[in-house]
Amino acid sequence: MNRHNTNPGRPVDRLLADFGHQVPTLTPPTKASREARLFTPVPPRGLRRPGRGWCPATAPVSVWRMTADQAPVLWPFVTSPGLPPRGAQIGIDYLSRASFYADPNGWVLDPAIPVSNPNMFTFGKPGMGKSATAKAFVLRMLGLGYKALILGDPKDEYEALCRAVGVTPIAIGQGLSARINPLEFGPLGQGWDQLSGAEAQRRAAIVFSRWLTLIRGLVGSQKIGQAPVPFGPSEETVVDAALRTLTRTDTGNTRLTPTTIPRLWHLLDTPPADLISTCRYASERHFLDATRLLRDALGQLVGGTLKGLFDDHTSITLDWAAPIQSLSLSRLEPLGDEAVGMALLCLNSWGRAMRELAAPGDLRIVIRDESWKQLRLGVDAVKSFDADLRLSRRDGDIQFALAHKPSDLASVGDAGSQAAAIAKDMLHLADTKILHGQDQAVAEELRVLLGLSDIAVDIVTDWCRQAPGRALWIVGEQLFKVQTVLHPAERALTWTNTALETAR
Repeated sequence: MNRHNTNPGRPVDRLLADFGHQVPTLTPPTKASREARLFTPVPPRGLRRPGRGWCPATAPVSVWRMTADQAPVLWPFVTSPGLPPRGAQIGIDYLSRASFYADPNGWVLDPAIPVSNPNMFTFGKPGMGKSATAKAFVLRMLGLGYKALILGDPKDEYEALCRAVGVTPIAIGQGLSARINPLEFGPLGQGWDQLSGAEAQRRAAIVFSRWLTLIRGLVGSQKIGQAPVPFGPSEETVVDAALRTLTRTDTGNTRLTPTTIPRLWHLLDTPPADLISTCRYASERHFLDATRLLRDALGQLVGGTLKGLFDDHTSITLDWAAPIQSLSLSRLEPLGDEAVGMALLCLNSWGRAMRELAAPGDLRIVIRDESWKQLRLGVDAVKSFDADLRLSRRDGDIQFALAHKPSDLASVGDAGSQAAAIAKDMLHLADTKILHGQDQAVAEELRVLLGLSDIAVDIVTDWCRQAPGRALWIVGEQLFKVQTVLHPAERALTWTNTALETAR
């Protein structure tokens, strides 16, 4: 008996056909033809013919291990890690193709970011978008709880921004009612009668140090030929003693008497006997002869540049709860750069007084536009600006200075002078630098003053010049190619070429 069934039976399609069902026939797919190779394949060792690159052995492979921070040495194939998405969203980082955020105070607090202070410097030739970027940064930081203080707006560039948030800028100029007293006690003078002796002495030291810095800068701005009016230890002793006499702090009063620069000049011009004795002069004639240059310099300021501006008690009241405050100096432009520089110096002293006892959490962005005009007044004006940058870590304010090119700082004095050295060192007091487009002629000073590599210099002198708003952001030691992106509504508030465009 055959145990194996040799009858395979009917297939499924035949079985279904017997019952009246027809199964559709499936056409097998045609095999796709292979595209011709673009290049003829070559063995790994090459073709074994003359001139064909044949190699008897394969090249050894070198293996390297590195962290994400070290990988950027292979630039542009690997980019550095981006910054955290905190703070104001500025635009696009063209290296990582991600959004770029600016958060100077947050960078200081982040140990992973090599930043030790929140100060910012921005440089760029006119028309490259540095003002628009600064105003966009301010506007966007307002939404994060910051407030802005424009200590001198020489061209009214921030007026539209102020009015957009419901604030009217305060105009300072000849014939206007606004007065600002740079010899202001500020919050440190509040509750003086309730202070202990030690605390009163501490506050007095801060106030008089600030005032002496201001007077030294104003006097030094006056020139004898090409040399500034000297302000040495003797002049400092006289001014300090006069200020203490005017404010009654030399007698231990519990109430302070406000004073002004004209009152200081008048007291020095008609010195009382106790002031002459305190300053160790033999007679009134000896005092007047020794202080002639000092008194003449102050007299020129009182009767000239400061007249009607900074020669009386403060007549304005700023709403420190407002999102932004701006002090306009555009009316001083006809008086020249020196007058604008002195006004910036006075506002600098007054603004520092107003921020001496800032409430916790009251963070501000202090804009210093056309700062080079103040720095060119002399070494003491440079020292005043330098002091503000050094105090930024204490009060949390972001000092944001704008200039045309880095050499503006190095050229505030003669080559090798103290003013030039201090101004050059100030570049290191701002760990965030924003470099907008520059001419090729500035390339060498970018390389020398900021220590930029050839690649970074090419970015500033080539890529950044191709469109306004492009800038090389230097955050600590990290570099970012950033394009500022403006909303149409923001562009109307921040674009500085509006007046030029409408005039065409």
